[in-house]
Amino acid sequence: MQQTAQHFDLLIIGGGMVGASLACALGNQALRVAVIEAVPFRSASQPSYDDRSIALAYGARKIFEGMGLWRQVASIVTPIKKIHVSDRGHFGTTRMDAAHEGYPALGYVVENRDLGQLFAKQLASLPNIELICPAQLKNFAINADDAEVVIERDGQVQTLTTKLIVGADGGRSAVRQLAGISHTTDDYLQNAVIANVTPGCDHQNIAYERFTESGPLALLPMSGGRCSLVWTVDRLKADEITAWDDATFLAHLQERFGMRLGRLQKVGQRHTYPLSLLRSDEHIRPRLALIGNAAHVLHPIAGQGFNLGIRDVAALAQVIVEAKETDIGALSVLNQYDQWRKHDQDCVIGLTDGLVRIFSNQITPLVIGRNSGLLAMDMIPPLKRALMRQTMGLAGKLPKLARGIPL
Repeated sequence: MQQTAQHFDLLIIGGGMVGASLACALGNQALRVAVIEAVPFRSASQPSYDDRSIALAYGARKIFEGMGLWRQVASIVTPIKKIHVSDRGHFGTTRMDAAHEGYPALGYVVENRDLGQLFAKQLASLPNIELICPAQLKNFAINADDAEVVIERDGQVQTLTTKLIVGADGGRSAVRQLAGISHTTDDYLQNAVIANVTPGCDHQNIAYERFTESGPLALLPMSGGRCSLVWTVDRLKADEITAWDDATFLAHLQERFGMRLGRLQKVGQRHTYPLSLLRSDEHIRPRLALIGNAAHVLHPIAGQGFNLGIRDVAALAQVIVEAKETDIGALSVLNQYDQWRKHDQDCVIGLTDGLVRIFSNQITPLVIGRNSGLLAMDMIPPLKRALMRQTMGLAGKLPKLARGIPL
């Protein structure tokens, strides 16, 4: 006897930060939602010096407020009170100060492990959310009235049906590939070296973005006096840099960064990954939507990646909730999401890609121009505020969640 397929209103493929955010945003709605995740959720573990972290823009705080999660998130974040931007060896500098602009913080740094545990706890408490994990997406078929999704779980193949598939499964998205959606990739020929560093001086909740000849170098304030390092290097030198012993690594980093945080004392494990700009050619199809890195992968400059993804979440969640009495997978519904997000995505992709290219070029007229631009940004408040609102996720027509309003 053939088993009847389980039906869900919404299947979220990928239970990482963006996929989990969407599930939390739809918690307690009159929608049956499943999250399909291939990797088992990590159980509670002891904090480590080397825990990875992500930057949350102030706009992400508003979204968490709208979800009713900010109180819990606030207990695990380190606020960014100021941002210092400079061009190594040149005169251009821009400073941003949350207090001057009337914000409690410009952004926040949170360790992935802590945020992941918070999401896991929240998802387990929501009666309309089912976590199917570990499980792998094998295939899907789009029909007129629903989609059939084939997964493998515990060695068993299972078919689920749904009104809408959401691909939140990262830059190598299986959803995007199985749908035959093409994408463009621009390789920066750079790698990001990431690690945690302890400086000699208190970071005072200041984030530093320093442009160097090989690419940007960022130090973000973390708990325990640490800073989260993202150091962009030439790909051909990445293996050599990660192989340095601690003393050699710190000496070279010190030479690149300078003495604004005193003598660098300690560095943890180093990891490296290649950097490229990925843009999906389509973000929606009937009964299918892509969010986060499945739709766009950015250079880590200015820490915009997760923040762009959680703004996808805020817009898509609102569109879904407003259409839940009709058909959330209809193309007319998903078009609203696609059009809503296009301008913000184009602006942020243009900003991050432009900064990488402008500040990696050492042609003298360009060096003078970009440093003059940094100074102008520092001296012309309306220009600075416009940039801040974009990078903080406060520009344009904002969904309810991005204004801190529950759905």
